Amino acid sequence: MRAEKKFLIDEVTGHLQKSDYVILTNFTKLTVADTAELRKRLSPEKAEFHVVKNSSFRVAAKAFGLPEVDKTLTGQTAVVVGGKNPAGVAKVLKKFIEEKQKLEVKVGVLDKKVFSAVDLAKLADLPSLDALRAQFLSLLTSNAAAFVRVLDAKVKKEQPAA
Repeated sequence: MRAEKKFLIDEVTGHLQKSDYVILTNFTKLTVADTAELRKRLSPEKAEFHVVKNSSFRVAAKAFGLPEVDKTLTGQTAVVVGGKNPAGVAKVLKKFIEEKQKLEVKVGVLDKKVFSAVDLAKLADLPSLDALRAQFLSLLTSNAAAFVRVLDAKVKKEQPAA
């Protein structure tokens, strides 16, 4: 294998090691300014946008143990990787796509499972992890508060009037 090809495959493998998800996109219509803006938007999520060669990605993905995504490796391909919040990254991509109409999500791989662009859009519509935690805590406290009110009413009912 040529040194240049090995370098490209190692580079893609390095990108894949940064997170437990990868989102493949078609960036054909993006300008340099659009790409810079997308990278800036992905930065708070600690995600990265990298242009890759399809052949290099195919070899690196196979070596990394990712499921088959060969059908989507056509045309221009860029990967989004990094960060710990794939839902947040999906939100950023969805908003960018809605605003610019220049980027197309091909497929995503999350925890070694393939997700279509539609599935990733659904993931983007989910509340953030902090919002889910707040909803869960609200459920816990509201049930406990209702239980305490019932007990308090029972005690007040049984006490004789003074």
